[in-house]
Amino acid sequence: MKALRQKSILFLCTGNYYRSRFAECLFNSVAGKMGLPWTATSKGLALERGFNNVGPISKSAVQVLRALGAHGDACDRMPASATPDDLSKADRVVALKEAEHRPLLLERFPAWAEKVEYWHVEDDDEALPHVEREVMELIARLTA
Repeated sequence: MKALRQKSILFLCTGNYYRSRFAECLFNSVAGKMGLPWTATSKGLALERGFNNVGPISKSAVQVLRALGAHGDACDRMPASATPDDLSKADRVVALKEAEHRPLLLERFPAWAEKVEYWHVEDDDEALPHVEREVMELIARLTA
């Protein structure tokens, strides 16, 4: 039996500290448990705007990931900025909030603004449950 080629998803947000990192860790945990040929990473479009971000990832995101059994090594790295290479290597690119991230893509990576799947996840107290629903819906679409 021929092995399936590993495909990749790139999750984008502003600071790569909360929403996109949560999506990355949750996606990788669920996809790994399901044996899917997909892996996720995440990057930020404007790390300089995350001046209140302390450490590698939001503590609230870590708490929820642990509760879901989805805390992995990716949760320990520091936020990283998106590069053109990151975008071109990904099989799918998802930006977590269209109103916030489309303008950043137009400014910094204009060729990608129309190629990205946009979600509508606010940066608020409902963000993590919203991201969890979106990730599970994405996985359902990938396995359909």
